[in-house]
Amino acid sequence: MAKTAMIRARTEDGLKADVERIFHKLGLTSTEAINIFYRQVKMRRGLPFNVEIPNEETAEVLKKSREGKEINSYDNLDEFVKKMGR
Repeated sequence: MAKTAMIRARTEDGLKADVERIFHKLGLTSTEAINIFYRQVKMRRGLPFNVEIPNEETAEVLKKSREGKEINSYDNLDEFVKKMGR
C-alpha cells in the first residue's frame, strides 16, 4: 500500500538525535520505526508497552539511576548471583 499520510510531531532535539542513533544501529529509519509502532498499536488495540506511574520506591531508584548513584556493576553473571545471595 502506498504511503501517503503525513505525520508531524515536535520533540526535543537531543531526544530526536539519541533515538535516531538507536534506530540507525537497528537498521531502521524513523519512518520505519514509526510504522512499526503504529502497526503494534493497531494489532494490540493499545500501546505496545505498559504506561504506569511508578510507586515512590521505584521513582526514587529511577532518579538515583539517572543521576549515576547507587549503581552496581558485575564482571559476570556468577558474581551478580553471588552478590544477590542466591
